[in-house]
Amino acid sequence: MKRRSGMLVLGIAALVALVNAAAWESSGFCDWYVSCIYPLWVSTYGRLTGLFPFSVGEIMLVAGVALTAAVLLVGLVAAVFAICFRKAKGYRKVMGLCGKYGAAYAYILTGVAAVMTLNCFIPYHCSTLEEKYGLVNRMAAGDFILEELLEKEYTIEELAQLRDYVVVKCNELAKQVARDGEGNIIYPENMEGLAIEAMRNLSKDCSQLGGYYPRPKQFAFSEFFSQQKMKGYFFPFSMEINYNSLMHEINRPATVCHEYAHLKGFMYEEEANMIGFLACIHSSDVTFQYSGYLSVLNYINNEFYDAIGGDLEVYASHVKISAQVRKENVFLEEKAWERVERKAVIRTEVVDKVSDKLSETSMVWNGVEDGILSYTRVVGLLLHYYDGAPEVQETLASIEDGQEYLAQGN
Repeated sequence: MKRRSGMLVLGIAALVALVNAAAWESSGFCDWYVSCIYPLWVSTYGRLTGLFPFSVGEIMLVAGVALTAAVLLVGLVAAVFAICFRKAKGYRKVMGLCGKYGAAYAYILTGVAAVMTLNCFIPYHCSTLEEKYGLVNRMAAGDFILEELLEKEYTIEELAQLRDYVVVKCNELAKQVARDGEGNIIYPENMEGLAIEAMRNLSKDCSQLGGYYPRPKQFAFSEFFSQQKMKGYFFPFSMEINYNSLMHEINRPATVCHEYAHLKGFMYEEEANMIGFLACIHSSDVTFQYSGYLSVLNYINNEFYDAIGGDLEVYASHVKISAQVRKENVFLEEKAWERVERKAVIRTEVVDKVSDKLSETSMVWNGVEDGILSYTRVVGLLLHYYDGAPEVQETLASIEDGQEYLAQGN
């Protein structure tokens, strides 16, 4: 029986390794899988875990840590007994129990590897968003033009125009969102439903975004995830979307749409950023539009600042980010940070560094060579998307008395 169990674990592990090898070698295989097989897991397993009002993924994480700690303890016990108590009464029983737990853990670990391969690792090796749909290339009329666009190098002037356009949109939308008497944004009650609607609207151009969407859930441990600077997370082993309940609420629309993109098989961070952005700005809800532009503001503003070599005089000559936008363009407000630090078991700096290292390692293992820096590649997708778009020039040209606008950041 033990031999059969061992052979089964080895067989599953070998199959998982074979599938991963195929994924690395063939984007065509991965595209077929994500198109034909992957949606089954979303609509069945994802629907099942979606029935629970709490995050199944978080419970799985906690259970995984506990099981791993236990297997280390069991291994230590087995080693001590093997060295010091070979002739003691009950030796065989203790070693037998340790062996059974080790076998059970091997089954669980193999199962996790299989689920992660099916729900995460294979989609990592698909063709890119642009290659499959040209979704971020509105000007392309054919493959030749698409290839030409993907190889295009943009000037600082083009980057500056796009940056100013995004800033203008943020400044304008900050004025348009509904607010209470104290100036706080009044958020739509059905934010989750609006996020699903926004994603399904994109499925007209990107069929992969169609189908079933589970309702997003709040993290039970938002304080801990806040220490990792984490706004949201897609749990591949539970097919759930979770978001941070402590973050500034304006982040939620873009965050949920970003994680929904992962759920639908777009694992690259820059693509999820772009899809979340597009879903929000094309929403009928002004709050979603504001969240969408805010979600890319820091990326493109930082890219522009680096491109001009940190020249403050040049930076000051461009459209200023309004005080309202600067106030709301945050991860957590001060009170939320105080709550996080008050409840912290481990220092935030330590948790953040470990989280970054784990994320970096996971991405590199899946072929993303620049790791967490890949988030910033959304700027390139934005440049492709707005290449030749008339609204950029029209928006910038419509600013009356530009110098006053620059000075006040209206």
